[in-house]
Amino acid sequence: MKRIALMGMPNTGKSTLFNRISGASARVGNWPGITVDLTSARILLGGHIAELIDLPGIYDLHGFSDDEQVVRHFLEHNDIDLVILVLNTSQIDRQLSLGLQVRDLGLPTILMLNMVDEARRHGVSVDQQSMSSQLGMPVAMISAKYGDGCKEALQLAAQTMNRESHPTPEHLRDRLSPDDRIEQEMEQIVRSSVQMPMELTDQLTAKIDRILLHPWLGLPLFFGALYALFQFIFTAGKPLQDGVAWILGYLRGGVFEPMLATAPPWLHGLLLDGVYNGVGTVAAFVPLIILFFLVMTMVEDSGYLSRAAYLTDALMARLGLDGRSFVMLLMGFGCNVPALMGTRVMRSRPLRLLTMLVIPFSLCSARLQVFVFMAAALFTPQQAPAVLFSLYLMSFAATFVTALLFKGQLRSDEPFILELPPYRFPTPHQILQRGWLEVSHFLRRATKFIVAGVVLVWALTNFPGDVPPASAYTFAGMIGSALSPLLTPIGIDGQLAIALIFGFVAKEIVIGSLAVIYGLSGDPLMQLMACKLDWVQGMSFMLFTLIYTPCLSTIATLKSESRSNAFTLFSVAWSLILAWGVSFIFYQGARALGY
Repeated sequence: MKRIALMGMPNTGKSTLFNRISGASARVGNWPGITVDLTSARILLGGHIAELIDLPGIYDLHGFSDDEQVVRHFLEHNDIDLVILVLNTSQIDRQLSLGLQVRDLGLPTILMLNMVDEARRHGVSVDQQSMSSQLGMPVAMISAKYGDGCKEALQLAAQTMNRESHPTPEHLRDRLSPDDRIEQEMEQIVRSSVQMPMELTDQLTAKIDRILLHPWLGLPLFFGALYALFQFIFTAGKPLQDGVAWILGYLRGGVFEPMLATAPPWLHGLLLDGVYNGVGTVAAFVPLIILFFLVMTMVEDSGYLSRAAYLTDALMARLGLDGRSFVMLLMGFGCNVPALMGTRVMRSRPLRLLTMLVIPFSLCSARLQVFVFMAAALFTPQQAPAVLFSLYLMSFAATFVTALLFKGQLRSDEPFILELPPYRFPTPHQILQRGWLEVSHFLRRATKFIVAGVVLVWALTNFPGDVPPASAYTFAGMIGSALSPLLTPIGIDGQLAIALIFGFVAKEIVIGSLAVIYGLSGDPLMQLMACKLDWVQGMSFMLFTLIYTPCLSTIATLKSESRSNAFTLFSVAWSLILAWGVSFIFYQGARALGY
């Protein structure tokens, strides 16, 4: 099988091109000798089945960041049949240096100059033939966003791949030209083959930035936009959620209960009260998760997150972090795992460790399920969005407190350099494709744990078999009683404690666990929770769920990225201590005030 490496600088549209080429066939795998996950997909190119590997975006093959080391390691230890190098046409005068470095490796390479639509609007034009001749590699002009030129570029890539390949040298840096020589050759090629205006201007971007990057209004507008997004997600998603819950209830009563009417009681309970209730309760919240990812895809691809990094850099610097740390926190809203992996762009180890310490406090989509459920059960439709927004603010507060406490031990002087891209609105195809990839990844990850988790919860709440289910005499009841002295001061009873224990494996299991523990799902489960808990207990439970130890996948990634068992254990211990302290202050304070 042919192997194709997709390379490029950050924010050049490399991932957009990867998604366009691979469609929905992308997968994530761990490559031998590299302790990171790389996205890959099998594609048909030039009559060959080829594996396309999306490498991390890098600026320089000489660099020392973890991402740059990953790319060098991959190129040195894998046979490469083709390199597809993606650069931004509008910034070719600064990015061509990477093309010259890749050329020095002697690998079959095609340079794809992306975002040609933007370049034309800015008055940038490229003489492809001249640049190709001077670089010694084919050059294609494409717009991965709209698909312009992609078919022709892939045909050219197939022709390039079928030529005789040369192995990458074991010591890659030995083949790279000195930086000053690269700089001189880049200037010569750009001068002879690229026409650029004196200044690139984007009037629309400039007008929007005057408002969104205002020194006083910028941050309030950003948090206001977040609140509006949560309001939209909850408002638009609630009818969809109710519809899914109705379908699940109909299937249980009309199909599965008659089907299992003659089954043994233990099998009936396991399949319906265990698996179906647990999985069904989680499935009812999938529409909200889909909406969340679709909206966040638009926000990420628009260029607004780069502005958020710029706006927050001064604040984050006081906490020992920088604007990139804030962007990683926002990435953590989807899932903490890719956010932790994203810290590889930071060259300073102390900055990486401090950022990794705070990322698990980001309110990920798995926690969002729990909070949407509890907010819908305990608060009115008018109050619920405000409750969700307050939890996101508490997520930031936990981050800021942690960074302030530990910035002295993890000091960094790495400068923060950020290039703000023009505002771009993703196409409907991009939104749907990216949203589908995110949702499918979420569902694959969730189903790994949910079925096994709810079956184990059912067993704990139904055994020993000679006692009432879900009583204090079951295994679950015994565990809850043992944890009672620790959790009673924060308003969490033994049954909620069982859900929290399984939430350590994956937060997606928490609501499924509650469905199994109480033998209810959907609206009946919400009504029961509203009777069992008041709003103070519910908020204390949500605060603890927000801050306490992240899921096993996040912990495994934290260990892999930090390469330190001690740091990983400290991170888990600190999140547990902080979660208990915050919940204790809130719960006891609210009770002292008479709530």
